[in-house]
Amino acid sequence: MCDTFVVLSEKTGGRGTLLGKNSDREPNEAHQVVFIPAQDYPEGASVRCTYREIPQVRHTFAVLLMKPFWIWGAEMGVNEHGVAIGNEAVFTRMPYLKDAQLTGMDLLRLALERAVSAEGALNVIVELLEQYGQGGNCGLTHGFYYHNSFLIADPREAWVLETAGTHWVAEKVKGIRTISNALTIGETWDRISPQAIAFARQQGWVPKGKDFCFSRAYSDFLYTTFGAGRFRQSCTTRLLLESQHPVQLFQAFRVLRAHGQGEDDPNWRPDVAVHGADICMHAGWGPVRGSQTTGSAVFELREDGVRVWVTATAAPCTSIFKPLYLDTPIPWQSEPTPTAFFDPACLWWRHERLHRKTLENYPQQIALYRAERDALEARFLQDLPDEQASLDERMRYVQTCFSMAEQAEERWLKAVRSEGEEHRRFYTRWAWSKFNQQAKMPIV
Repeated sequence: MCDTFVVLSEKTGGRGTLLGKNSDREPNEAHQVVFIPAQDYPEGASVRCTYREIPQVRHTFAVLLMKPFWIWGAEMGVNEHGVAIGNEAVFTRMPYLKDAQLTGMDLLRLALERAVSAEGALNVIVELLEQYGQGGNCGLTHGFYYHNSFLIADPREAWVLETAGTHWVAEKVKGIRTISNALTIGETWDRISPQAIAFARQQGWVPKGKDFCFSRAYSDFLYTTFGAGRFRQSCTTRLLLESQHPVQLFQAFRVLRAHGQGEDDPNWRPDVAVHGADICMHAGWGPVRGSQTTGSAVFELREDGVRVWVTATAAPCTSIFKPLYLDTPIPWQSEPTPTAFFDPACLWWRHERLHRKTLENYPQQIALYRAERDALEARFLQDLPDEQASLDERMRYVQTCFSMAEQAEERWLKAVRSEGEEHRRFYTRWAWSKFNQQAKMPIV
């Protein structure tokens, strides 16, 4: 389960487009941030995606991707032309293809590598969708099949693309738009696949005397309901509309950290329920609480360049958003690629020590470092290099922010280790004990 939003330049005071996303995956499904440089290929070359091979284009653009470590594609990313995309699992009445197909994450990466604009990326996805379909298992340790929606943006515009099998519908964004794990485009749209309406009518999915509604016709009721996607989408929309205008970067961080209704409740606990209805998702016990926010990002898309803010770690409420540029090295790129098993040599797993210890008594533990977390990010924003800064200056800035974040998390880990006993419900304690055993993670 995931949540994605976009705020166009007209709502950011002319400061460009903001696109933000939380990637929710299995608790031990490490999140990887990777840069893929632009490349040229010979005529007739092919590319191996997660499950299948397709013809490669002659040139692919440079991309910065945030992805599950084992997937070829990505949950979110941006390319050198300032096109950014986040995808969502959606549950529909169309059958899920379980053999070797292109996954939604594959479609996202292929679009970023091949498109110079948001609508161009939309065109890449629908062409590949109609030619190859979508499918394949997207679960790390169990079967997980779904269709996909996408929020696609560049510095000038954004599009929502929702799919059901090879059928699709698209809406051009005005101002602010959010998506989650539910179809949202109804009776009005800007583009639609040729057979979407006729097929739905043939299946009896459009009641007599009613206008065609894509979301009503194609949504699967059960998974859409229990996934709480519409509730979470209403929360992200409300939080952005209620934000100080113009919408600023720190408010984007705040949206991705929202729990419950989004209010800053000092007594909120991640084990308060066994259903999953938080934007900042915390895994727990039960079939609908299996997802964990494993990585978060906010993309600043401006005509003069792209800046990206990543946690590169799980649970944004326990993480720090750190800056990256497409032309600056990733400070932790020399580390091993994270896997599903604990490895303190990897940034993602080092943070898990803090994250999982904080969960033992969330209200008390998060209070130890919440204020410093926000102050540190405010300092990063205050120290931003200006538009004329050299590459060396931006590299030093990125490295300094990363070093400060690492040092802060080490201090916070010492603080939470020294505080009190565990206070969480037995079923949540049992669930996380199992997650830790599966990851071969020592006692925090």
